Amino acid sequence: MKTLEPATIGTARFRTSRVWAQCTKELSQFRRDKLTVALAFFLPIATLLIFGYAIRLETKDIPLAVIDYNHTPLSRAFKERFFATNQFQPTSTNRLDAVDQGKAKAIVVIPPNFEREIKANRPVVVQVLVDGTDTNNARVIKSSIQNTTNFFRSTNGLQPKTSLIQPHIRIWFNPGRKEAFYIVPGVYAVILAIYPSLLVALAMVREKEQGTIVQVYASSLTAAELILGKTLAYFFIAAAQTVAIMVLGSLLFGIWFAGDPTPFLVGTAIFLFTSVEFGVLIGARASDQSAATQAVATIGFLTALLLSGFIYPISNIPFPLSLISALVPARYYIDITRDAFVRGTGWPGVWCAPLILALMGGIYYFVAWKTLQKMQLPS
Repeated sequence: MKTLEPATIGTARFRTSRVWAQCTKELSQFRRDKLTVALAFFLPIATLLIFGYAIRLETKDIPLAVIDYNHTPLSRAFKERFFATNQFQPTSTNRLDAVDQGKAKAIVVIPPNFEREIKANRPVVVQVLVDGTDTNNARVIKSSIQNTTNFFRSTNGLQPKTSLIQPHIRIWFNPGRKEAFYIVPGVYAVILAIYPSLLVALAMVREKEQGTIVQVYASSLTAAELILGKTLAYFFIAAAQTVAIMVLGSLLFGIWFAGDPTPFLVGTAIFLFTSVEFGVLIGARASDQSAATQAVATIGFLTALLLSGFIYPISNIPFPLSLISALVPARYYIDITRDAFVRGTGWPGVWCAPLILALMGGIYYFVAWKTLQKMQLPS
């Protein structure tokens, strides 16, 4: 009976049993390392809690200084209207230099003739000074002051009697404007883009540092069997991480499926495969654990955080960074998660995202496979 020669990685006949043996070995090593097991689940949960509770895109409790030079019932009612919402809070000082001192983000100045001019049916000018250091915050403050003023005018009969256009606005998908519905599904994508990749990359590099990878190269194990064995093992681990963070997210933030869960389940399986294959690719090319960690953090984390649409809309990303965002897998998985938990449109809205993710995962697998083939020992 003909036996396999040593150093035949990438050339021996593919066997499913060896893939499963490699998977079992990886899971056994992972289970024995208690610290790695703890970090594998502690870090994703900690990231979910930090991002889910700390990131808030809607500004609240904005320090506002209102200087009232009129001191009439109408001017006091106008002043109180600003603080009747959760958008503004009064400052400790009502001075014109409150913005310069950093004690207020905006100043509203009510003129001395405020009530007299209004009762005479004449327009009155209220001066508003807004801190424009943070342009996005400045737009929110400007819009909030305008809306508050319009509400005050309408409730006090100061609006024009006729209006040709009366919009009836309804917020779709998220009528309660809960920011968790936007943030948490995005956090799922960021977490699953980073930690499965990091775990498998460190596992592969650890074998290089310990020298055990040479035994693999000299065995009859093919490159495909090695990659698929590790992929299968860390796919199971990534699936466990997914269940942990999404069950916790549902309990803490009240997020559940808004429609057909099938696109989400299929897309999640493909995304986990893509994330693990990215880690395999990094592990195949990195020389030590420090390099692998930096590669995953730089390529995986920063792009998933900044170029995926997690916080900033894709349309706001300037050229040519917008081209790079098209290569970020988390971008497409965020579309899947936000559709599954917020919009609920199903396959018609996200059908292309799983296909793109599958293509990316296949490319990662092919490059990692070619890399490991080049490392085989000469036969």
